Amino acid sequence: MTAGSTETARRRQIFVLMGVSGSGKSTIGTLLAQRLHIPFLDADDFHPQANKDKMHAGHPLTDEDRWPWLATLNRLLRDHAAQGTGCVLACSALREVYRDKLADGLPPGTVDFVLLQGSRELIQSRLAQRRHEFMNSKLLDSQFATLETPDDAIKVTNDRSPDQVVDDILQQEHLA
Repeated sequence: MTAGSTETARRRQIFVLMGVSGSGKSTIGTLLAQRLHIPFLDADDFHPQANKDKMHAGHPLTDEDRWPWLATLNRLLRDHAAQGTGCVLACSALREVYRDKLADGLPPGTVDFVLLQGSRELIQSRLAQRRHEFMNSKLLDSQFATLETPDDAIKVTNDRSPDQVVDDILQQEHLA
């Protein structure tokens, strides 16, 4: 791949950084988007208030709560693909049906899922140190229980500096 075609591939690719709350999706996603010069989207910004209120109260979302939100995210990804701009989306995408919904209608190979992993202890310690608008740290157990580890995603352990984690993603994507 030439430098020019690598740059074009970077700008058209859609990356979905996935994992449980506290896995680093927003931090790593923001840095990855900056390095690739493509937009960053945080799925949390698109939750309806009812979903935020439910999670803030410590209640996990149901699939019925998620479908309209996932449809909104899918429309955003299709818009970016249609414009040839690519983007990075931070989204838990814990179940395969959620990932299928996110990629629905997009050309094959357009979306790469990147699973950010970490030990329960590491993630719990991160959650204890942050304040989130609506995510209740008590939901971590339900998130680990819901996570269906994808076979076809890039898997990166987020236990290093953000720059090192992004370097790992770019190397696995052959974009380094």
